[in-house]
Amino acid sequence: MTKDILLKEINEAAQNLKALQDASALHNDFENMINEMVKVYKNGGGLYVAGNGGSAADAQHFVAELVVKLSKNRDPIKAVALTVDTSIITAAGNDFSYDEIFSRQVEALMGPKDMFIGITTSGNSPNILKCFSMCKKIGAKSVLLSGKDGGKAVKEKMADINLVVPGPNTARIQEVHEILYHTICLVLEKKLIEEKVISYRP
Repeated sequence: MTKDILLKEINEAAQNLKALQDASALHNDFENMINEMVKVYKNGGGLYVAGNGGSAADAQHFVAELVVKLSKNRDPIKAVALTVDTSIITAAGNDFSYDEIFSRQVEALMGPKDMFIGITTSGNSPNILKCFSMCKKIGAKSVLLSGKDGGKAVKEKMADINLVVPGPNTARIQEVHEILYHTICLVLEKKLIEEKVISYRP
């Protein structure tokens, strides 16, 4: 029985990866996002990332690969996970509301040269949606990393760029998100090396 469940999950994941492979509109959005990210770093900006639950872990994993390295040693790439400062998060949650825990940080830390990536598998997380609204207010670029139909974020055109991945459930969506952010690290590093924004180190 356990093996049957494992095989079912593997087959479902494989089918979802095939859907990702065939998602040409997503591929175009991905390229557009990379181009915008390169502009952010060439202009001296940085990347700020947030999510809830498993997506919070993804935000931190993603940022760690940028600040440290994915494979080759090179200059660090400026990135911040807005999910890690428990004093800020609990103060904002207590003094305002849980919906404000990330947008308060966006307002305090980000400027027009920066980019925000909000990870929400449903596209409906209020504390991520508030970040998109704050990005518009301060003039920063924003990217939605979501699944299914992208929820309210897509419906109301809240982010500048939408990466809405295939997946019948949260687990499959998050698996694709990991592929995307690892690929972002790989491609962004290559582009920033070519543009001489960063350099490889011995």
